[in-house]
Amino acid sequence: MEFYVYIMTNISKTLYIGVTNGLLRRISEHKNGLHKGFKNKYKINQLVYYEIYPYVLEALQREKSLKHWTRTKKLQLIESVNPHWEDLSTIVGC
Repeated sequence: MEFYVYIMTNISKTLYIGVTNGLLRRISEHKNGLHKGFKNKYKINQLVYYEIYPYVLEALQREKSLKHWTRTKKLQLIESVNPHWEDLSTIVGC
């Protein structure tokens, strides 16, 4: 099984960092607003960054680490692999 740490955003570039063992499912949930709260309130629906980990503890540690980064550092991370902020969900098959 693989685990994913991902960053999603919206038109205003509000960032959401999460972890999942089913990236396609989770993206679909974001896009369809299936969960109440922050993600749905801010219409977080574009995948802009993700990483794959073989172990859940590694993924959880990375998620926690990223959440403590400054916004500037998070933006630099995203732009290092996705400079045009493309919705990567089209690439991963959503």
